[in-house]
Amino acid sequence: MKRLFALLLGALAIASIGGAQAAPATAALPSDSVYQLSAPMVDQSGHSLAWRDQRGRPRVVSMFYTSCPYMCPLIVDSGKAIEHTLTPKEKARLGITLISLDPKRDSPKALAALAAKRKLDAATWTLLRPADRDVRAIAGVLNIRYRALADGEFNHSSVLILLDADGRILARSEQVGTRLDPAFVAAVRRALAAPAKT
Repeated sequence: MKRLFALLLGALAIASIGGAQAAPATAALPSDSVYQLSAPMVDQSGHSLAWRDQRGRPRVVSMFYTSCPYMCPLIVDSGKAIEHTLTPKEKARLGITLISLDPKRDSPKALAALAAKRKLDAATWTLLRPADRDVRAIAGVLNIRYRALADGEFNHSSVLILLDADGRILARSEQVGTRLDPAFVAAVRRALAAPAKT
C-alpha cells in the first residue's frame, strides 16, 4: 500500500512538472512599460483586445482621430514613410499603432474605412479605439497633450513614439509627414535589430 501511494505521488509530481514546462508563465512587464496601464480596446476589425496585447514587437505609436483634416493625415504619412525605409524583414517585425482621441466617433467601421482609404496593411498597422474613460490616461503615459474643441475637433501633439517589444519608450519625434526624422528612423532600425522576444 505504501509503495502504491509513493508511486502515485511520483506520478503526480511528474505530471505537475510536465504541465509547468508545457505552459510557462508570461514574463512580467517592466515597471516602465506603457502597457502597465490596463486599457481595453477595439481594433479596426471590431476585435476586442487589451492594450498590452500589443506587446511582442517594437511599435511606432501615436494618437489621432479619423476626422482630423490637418495633422493626423501627416502622422499616417510618417508611418508609411518609415515602412518604405525598411527591408521586408524589418517591416515584418515592426508594428504601427494609432490610438483614437475620439472614441465617440471613431467606431471600428470608421477606423476600417480610414485603413482602406490609406491602404494600411493590417499585418503592420493597428488602429485602436479605447474606452472614452481611458483616453486621457493613455495620452498621459505617452506624454501626448490634447484638448477637445467646441467644434468637435481636437488640438493635440503630433508625435511619433517608438516602443520596444515590452512597451518601454525608446524615442520620440515631433517631425511628421513624408520628411522623416533621421534620428528617429535610426532608433527604429536599432529596435528592429534587437533579438526578438520568444
